[in-house]
Amino acid sequence: MFEFSLPQAPLQRLDLPWLRRAGIEGGILRLDLIDPLISGNKWFKLRHHLLAARQAGSPGLISLGGNHSNHLHALAAAGQRFGFATAGLLRGHPQDTPTVRDLQGLGMELHWLGFGGYRARHQPEFWSPWQARYPGWHCIPEGGGGPAGAQGCAQIVAQCQAQLATLGWADYDAWWLAVGTGTTLAGLVLAEAGAHPVHGALAVPLDHGVPALVAALAGESGYVLHDASRGGFAHIDATLQAFIDETERHTAIPLEALYTGKALMALRDQVEAGRFAPGTRLVVLHTGGLQGRRGYL
Repeated sequence: MFEFSLPQAPLQRLDLPWLRRAGIEGGILRLDLIDPLISGNKWFKLRHHLLAARQAGSPGLISLGGNHSNHLHALAAAGQRFGFATAGLLRGHPQDTPTVRDLQGLGMELHWLGFGGYRARHQPEFWSPWQARYPGWHCIPEGGGGPAGAQGCAQIVAQCQAQLATLGWADYDAWWLAVGTGTTLAGLVLAEAGAHPVHGALAVPLDHGVPALVAALAGESGYVLHDASRGGFAHIDATLQAFIDETERHTAIPLEALYTGKALMALRDQVEAGRFAPGTRLVVLHTGGLQGRRGYL
């Protein structure tokens, strides 16, 4: 298990004008700093899959994603580092993007499924031809989702709690994080077991089924969802980008627009609407994904 031990993400103070005006203390757990390649929440999602693959003697790892996928990027890097072959099943048709070039450079074999083929990923027999093509390989759900991913993400809470003294805190009041598949949110809810509420800022529209997925993984309580999608997944507008630029100037913390940038903007809106009482201590989770910025900057 030592081989796949999780690096420590630093907990830092989050000092922003709109938090100060509301009398709210902020901390930010910097998962973006744990590793230059297996970055952010992806290592936490992958850890149990890596353990299972090693224990089973699997020669390789196979999963799905888009042409800017943080998940496939981390998977390819993990495969190269830990001695697994990797294959990626990609949405759409062949494209040349910085992420795709990285995947190829890290030794991942790529298969482009088109859009219809990718939509079939939830069908019961989707994996059968790939398991036949790659016998014995460990198959990982899109984004590293599912119970194994949630179990890995549950360890994020312990990393935070071990560092509270660095902020001068004995405790905190709630979590705030971006939500894509809902796997990281579910992991925090599992670990908290009702001790602290977990607020998820939805980076995807509600009809993507996040509530049902989280309920299946972690139950139906212990968390609150907020709309942060700004019209849809990967929708980036000038207002959001201006907010990110301003936040980066104040904090010197790099952000991306698909997840943590949207989550912080939604938090500002909730804080300014009086959602949190003065004196509240919030932990924001920076979920990483900075390599994906190359797709829109």
